[in-house]
Amino acid sequence: MPELGKSVAPLSPAPARAFPEEGLEGSPCLKTWQKPIFILCLLFWVGSLVIASLRMVDSSISNPLEGGFLFLAAVSTLMALGRRLPLQNVLATAMIITAISGAVIALTSVSGVPWGPIRYSAVLGAPLFGVLPWPLPLLWIFLIVNGRGIARLIMRPWRKTNYYGFWVMGVTCLLVVMFDLGLEPLAVYVKHYWIWQTPESVPAWYTAPWVNFLGWFVTALAILTFTMPWLINKQPVKQPIDYYPLVLWLMFNIWIGLGNALHQAWPAVVGSVIGNAVVATYAIRGARW
Repeated sequence: MPELGKSVAPLSPAPARAFPEEGLEGSPCLKTWQKPIFILCLLFWVGSLVIASLRMVDSSISNPLEGGFLFLAAVSTLMALGRRLPLQNVLATAMIITAISGAVIALTSVSGVPWGPIRYSAVLGAPLFGVLPWPLPLLWIFLIVNGRGIARLIMRPWRKTNYYGFWVMGVTCLLVVMFDLGLEPLAVYVKHYWIWQTPESVPAWYTAPWVNFLGWFVTALAILTFTMPWLINKQPVKQPIDYYPLVLWLMFNIWIGLGNALHQAWPAVVGSVIGNAVVATYAIRGARW
């Protein structure tokens, strides 16, 4: 017992640790494999850049390299997501994105709704069920997860406002549309992934009707609406700032920009460079807030 007349120092809580229980909710398996998968993805990306620089678009190793890069980029994206979310959340996110994007792609290839009249080529491989090119749902996994990661960086200074979640969704959808603006000339004129059957009287961007970009925005919004409950970490644990989505995003856009530049698609190149420079600037600024 303390002596009478002497004051007793009040009990104080233990000092808080920086990032308490950081990454506790993540999947240990995915975190273990994330770096090796990213290194492999980086090698495929470099190989794709070399092939593009040498203008070996139709070579026997071009498609395997590019397909491998897309596959590893999507897998690496999910691995990175697993650093802060449980495995079941990552799997549910991947399945929802695949299901919704696959349904929209199949519907568009059959009816032209909602993106416009399009025909996918054999370059994308044998279509699943006769209507669904298998690489495209992987592309949507890459776009939605990394786009949302970048949007969270950009909006970080306003993360405590009432409409933060809606702004993150809106910015993500805009990033997806910006990505497609750069992708269309590469996909149509360089890689011949698909052919737009747009009437000459309809305004278009490298033969892609402008309604296509509205369709991409709405598709991204629909996917985010259904995946958002699985993408939110319900554990009140402070997460470290994650630049990984931005790195992957810029890697993919550099590959697209190089292909467009080598084939003189200058409006797409200029738009992509300016757009991604602005995105990177605001993402880094938001992360350092």
